[in-house]
Amino acid sequence: MSRICEVTGKAGLVGNMVSHSHRKKLIKQLPNLQTKRFFVPEEDRWVTLRVSNAGLRTIMKRGIFAVVHELGI
Repeated sequence: MSRICEVTGKAGLVGNMVSHSHRKKLIKQLPNLQTKRFFVPEEDRWVTLRVSNAGLRTIMKRGIFAVVHELGI
């Protein structure tokens, strides 16, 4: 399963970690993903989403029904 937020579309980044002696080492910066279940009262069902913390804030701000309707789930 890919590590992508289903709400915001955030994915990981790849970059260099540079030491004091200027040696470079490739690192991955992954988003903080959480698997959460949300109850949608308009449809009377549970929806499981894999969201980042920014996605959780979006759901809290706009409402779960609006986000699910926009995603087409």
